[in-house]
Amino acid sequence: MTLAVSFQAVSRHFGQVRAVDNVSIDIAEGEFFAMLGPSGSGKTTCLRLIAGFERPTSGQVRIFDKDISQTPPYRRPVNTVFQDYALFPHLNVRDNVAYGLKIAGAGKAERHTAADKALNMVALPQMGSRKASELSGGQRQRVALARALVNKPRVLLLDEPLGALDLKLREQMQSELKSLQRQLGITFVFVTHDQGEALSMADRVAVFNEGRIQQVGTPKDIYDSPKTPFVADFVGSSNVLPANVVERLTGKLKTASLRPESVRLSQGGVDGKVLSSAFLGATTRLEIAIEGAVISALLTKDVEVPKQGETVSLVWDADALHMMDADT
Repeated sequence: MTLAVSFQAVSRHFGQVRAVDNVSIDIAEGEFFAMLGPSGSGKTTCLRLIAGFERPTSGQVRIFDKDISQTPPYRRPVNTVFQDYALFPHLNVRDNVAYGLKIAGAGKAERHTAADKALNMVALPQMGSRKASELSGGQRQRVALARALVNKPRVLLLDEPLGALDLKLREQMQSELKSLQRQLGITFVFVTHDQGEALSMADRVAVFNEGRIQQVGTPKDIYDSPKTPFVADFVGSSNVLPANVVERLTGKLKTASLRPESVRLSQGGVDGKVLSSAFLGATTRLEIAIEGAVISALLTKDVEVPKQGETVSLVWDADALHMMDADT
């Protein structure tokens, strides 16, 4: 396996703040890799370390097995798409896309041909003469993507590129980005705080918290088998049950996660009292108090919804209760 990006015990400190704290990651060539976490978790700093906008305090950042920790951004085989797109309002679309080629010294005909090809790639043919200020949010996002791709980077860095779009357009662009990455076969490193984006697009996900990686794995592994309470709580919706409750339920003194969709109403299970219910369309979410904890359960439309204050019995499959380590 060829590694496109490798972090080897990388840290980045800002005074006393450890924005990135001893992070090691291997990202394969051609992989769609997501860095997921809340604000301030270190994911964007890691992206900036790859781009060259930050230098590591310690450790090595390697791209295609070359230590580029001290290499300036313009000498790295990467390009970045930012959330605000950073388009030049006084230039037309074609010249925005071709700007990097102009800086590199390419002739006008060469860069315009390359820009038009890149615009075709992102489904904006014959838009080159339009002003960037005349475009919709989704079109501006595509132009920013074309501008990043026109220089043929080996690694494309995407810093929350869909954050400014409305929900429907964001979901459409998720599908288009994934399809484009498969078509091009280059490495995408995608930073987001949105777990839905990470799970739907990435081949693998690294979950960050407080400058460290809590878990790296496929979306299915991250969702079904969270390693820590933080991952269980941040990725999707989960019941994180404290060790004393799990011990009463199973005899094991371990913290555990239990996804709401795994909880069913049936006789012979764990008794609890319904605290509230919320209609969500396809499902109804119940909040149910059991001894020492509150559990969420998702009911499908064919299940009668119990009333607030009613006692119900909860069951779940044994393998749905996933044991976890403490947060690190």
